[in-house]
Amino acid sequence: MKNTLKVERAKLNITQGDLADKIGVSRQTIHSIEIGKYVPSTLLALKIARVFNTTVNDIFSLEDSDG
Repeated sequence: MKNTLKVERAKLNITQGDLADKIGVSRQTIHSIEIGKYVPSTLLALKIARVFNTTVNDIFSLEDSDG
């Protein structure tokens, strides 16, 4: 799964830690999502989208290899 999390964070000028605090996870979780090692739950994806005032689809997208 691809994501634009790093780009969205840059637009708001917030760190991984800032985002993690806003949604109740660790900074390492945000890092893992950004590099594609962790796929967030639906609930977590919705919380992330809310922070950026956008939709989940605007941040996350499936790749061909995702099936």
